[in-house]
This record gives sequence, C-alpha cells and structure tokens, in this order.
Amino acid sequence: MSAPLYQLKAEFFKTLGHPVRIRVLELLSEREHAVSEMLPEVGVEAAHLSQQLAVLRRAKLVTTRREGSAVYYALANPHVVELLGVARTILSGVLAGQAELLADLRAAEPGGVPRRRKPL
Repeated sequence: MSAPLYQLKAEFFKTLGHPVRIRVLELLSEREHAVSEMLPEVGVEAAHLSQQLAVLRRAKLVTTRREGSAVYYALANPHVVELLGVARTILSGVLAGQAELLADLRAAEPGGVPRRRKPL
C-alpha cells in the first residue's frame, strides 16, 4: 500500500526544511552551478554542502552532470522556482502582518516604549 498524499507532502516539505537546501535551490533557480561556485554563496564547508546536495538528489529535486572534474547541479523540475516564489509571497504577507501588529503595539504605548509596572 502506498503512503497517503499528505504524508508524501510532509516528507517533501521536510526535505525543504533546511536553510542550506533552500539557498541551493535559490541559486539553481537562476542557472546551473558547479559545486565550487555554490560554496562561497552558501557559506558552509564543502562536506556540509555535499551532504545537503545528496539530500536534494535523493529527493529528485536536482540533477547532476560531470564536466571534467567539476560536478554541475541543476533543478530537476522548473516548478521548484514557482514554489520558492510562492513561499516568498506567503512570507512577505506574514511579515507585513507582523509589521502592522508591531506598529499597532508601538502606537498604543506612549513613545512606543512598553510601560513597566512598579514593583510591589
């Protein structure tokens, strides 16, 4: 029996649940990159980047090709670009809502500073 779709979706989102993997996908949404090109952009050790790339390969989110000694990565599916865009839109809305709430809180306090209670 195959896993329910919601379970597969949860596993998919777990795969995306690491900042290095998200950054790699962002880079690859621009163009294919060699591992050596990604290292300074991602800012982690080569071994750590290699581990995260392996996770993305196992999830079939990226493909690889060799050119001499260089390994190049590319997105396996162009819909990943759309997914990252939707995530950005959702986060922008959340952050805008938080900014509004913060502005409301600051407006409710004189000088924007929370009032302190006097000790008993």
